Amino acid sequence: MDKWLWAARFFKTRALASHACELGRVDCNSLTAKASREVKVGDLLRVAHEGGEVEVRVLGLSALRGPAAVAQTLYQETPESIDKRRRLAEERKAGLHFEADREGKPSKRDRRELDRLRGRA
Repeated sequence: MDKWLWAARFFKTRALASHACELGRVDCNSLTAKASREVKVGDLLRVAHEGGEVEVRVLGLSALRGPAAVAQTLYQETPESIDKRRRLAEERKAGLHFEADREGKPSKRDRRELDRLRGRA
């Protein structure tokens, strides 16, 4: 499992891939996958990593890490996963950026407001 995840470029190193398996962030056919598990063509994998959660179907096997174009031929992302990632990206873009325009330390007025909110004054 860790070799395939590394070869398919879900993780930068095999160590990161095996650590994700240990933490339960990789499921194979709705079961938590160990790093030593054999991957078979047709398996449905759910991988949670820095970029979000991805659900893919295994189309090919490889133990060697090659170019990204080759790695993308090893799997196919499910339509539900694509829609979910697209929705999350749109929500992230539409989200409000709180106090993004402030620079430096808070003013005296801001500190007093914070103290009032925290129940100190």
